[in-house]
Amino acid sequence: MTEIIQAGFDTRPMTMEPMWLITYQAPAADIDRIFDAVRVVAPLVHGKTDQNGYRAPAGFEYYRPREGTPTGAEEDIRKRPGVDEMRFFLPRDEAQLNAVIEAIYEVHGYYEPVIIVQDVLRS
Repeated sequence: MTEIIQAGFDTRPMTMEPMWLITYQAPAADIDRIFDAVRVVAPLVHGKTDQNGYRAPAGFEYYRPREGTPTGAEEDIRKRPGVDEMRFFLPRDEAQLNAVIEAIYEVHGYYEPVIIVQDVLRS
C-alpha cells in the first residue's frame, strides 16, 4: 500500500494521484480569511477547476494553556466552540507546501495553529 500511495495508479475511469492533504483548524470566522491567503500562493487545481477546498462544520476545540503560552499556565481545560476545519490538496512540492504553511501561519490568529499534512491518493 505504501508504494501505491507514493506513486498513484490508474483505474477505470480515473487516475489516483499522490497528493498531500492539508488540514487546518481555526475559529469559523477566520476560515475564509486564512483560505484566501492560501489561494494567493497555491492554485489548488482539481481537474478543470481550481481554488478547491472543503470546509467541515464547526466543532469544539479542547486545550489547556501551559507555561510559556501567552495567557500563562491554567489549571482548567478550555472548550472553544465554533472551530472549523478546512481541507485542500497540494501536489507533493516542498516549496509550495512551505509557502502554504507560511501563508496560514502569517494570517492565523493562533500562535501555534493546528496544521496537518497527510500523504493521500486523490482521484
